[in-house]
Amino acid sequence: MLEFRDLFQWDRFITPTIIKTFYWLVIALMALFSLSGIGSGLTMMAISPFAGFIVILSSIAGLLVGVVFARIVAELVLIIFRINEHLGAIRDRGHGL
Repeated sequence: MLEFRDLFQWDRFITPTIIKTFYWLVIALMALFSLSGIGSGLTMMAISPFAGFIVILSSIAGLLVGVVFARIVAELVLIIFRINEHLGAIRDRGHGL
């Protein structure tokens, strides 16, 4: 768990703790933008049904691609920090020899 004193010490990284929060924030923003695009597509259907349908489909596809991309980026950040932890453990184990 993240403690307030962790913000001022460099013994522990806080990014792995807060990356999930940023991931869910990105998901919420993607959902809002997708709903906005769907609303625009529905409005556009009054003028051109085909164009409105394309906008709705592209908004849904954008949401799906955005969710997958956000997950990949979040996992990549977590992997980088996990590699750092493992390298530190290997370094510490090597000093005992």
